[in-house]
Parts: sequence; structure tokens; C-alpha cells
Amino acid sequence: MKNQKGHHKLIAVLAGLVLGMFAFGFALVPIYNSLCKTLGINGKTNPEAVAYDVTKAKVDKDREITVEFVATNNSGVPWAFYPKTRKIKVHPGEIAKLAFYAENKTDHQMTVQAIPSVTPGIAAKYLKKTECFCFTRQTLNGHEAMNMPLLFHLDTDLPEKVNTVTLSYTLFDVTDKG
Repeated sequence: MKNQKGHHKLIAVLAGLVLGMFAFGFALVPIYNSLCKTLGINGKTNPEAVAYDVTKAKVDKDREITVEFVATNNSGVPWAFYPKTRKIKVHPGEIAKLAFYAENKTDHQMTVQAIPSVTPGIAAKYLKKTECFCFTRQTLNGHEAMNMPLLFHLDTDLPEKVNTVTLSYTLFDVTDKG
């Protein structure tokens, strides 16, 4: 009888540990996302447009930052996708405008979503996009092409040690995702 009570207690403790580990694992994703957002790491950019007032803009003419652009397709996305400009030099606070080319190489309509990433990760919170094709899903008919605009600036508070920023986009097929 005494031994059976010990087994029930052990099972209850082990079940509690399993539930606790599950809860901890489940909570890791939101904790990680909050930390990345707060600390400006992991290269995640703001998913929303940032207003830019040119009358109040301060441009740091003493610094020049090289911004490189990279485009890749996730597997299963048969599109031509590339930046029309691969590299530019900008002063922090200065607005930059360029475009990415996208062409649906299939015979049917497809919808894609571009997911951005910034390197070094610390620069992500200083990259402010006013207009970006990544804000919404893009749908093209078969063999249709378009230039997709990108309008951004680097905040003047960008750390001095950052001289080069790489903005990368990956296209994902979201045609059947609703």
C-alpha cells in the first residue's frame, strides 16, 4: 500500500514535469519574438509602413552606408525575382527608392509573399520602409511581370560601426493559403 502511494506521487510529479516542459516549449516562440523585437536582433524588419516627413528629415551627410539587395525564391516558386539595383550608397536619413523585378514563369496565376531579412541584425530596427512590396501578397497571372517598389531610409541613429547593410527578400508561394 505504501509503495503504491509512492508510485502515484512519482507519476504525478513526472506528469507535472511533462506538462511544464510542454508549456515552456510552447512559450519559447513568443518569448523569442519579443526579445528579437525589443533588442533589434535576428534581422526582422517592421512589417508596416513608416511615415516619412521630408520637411523634418535629418540627413547625416558625414556618413555613407552601402546597402546591398538580395532576392531568393523558396523552393517551388518558379518566378524570376531580382533587385533592379544590387547595391546603393545612402546617407542615413536620406530616402532611397528602387524596384525589384518579378515575373511569374508558370502558365497559371500564383500569389507570393516576400519575407525580408536584414544583415547585420542590429540594423533591422534602423531600416524604415515607407513603401514595400513585402507589406502585401503579390498575385501575377501566368507569364505576367511587374516592377515592385521599395522606398526606405536608414535612421540617423544607426550605430557608427555599421557601414554595410544587406536587405534580403525570399519569395514564398502562398497561392493556396487564402
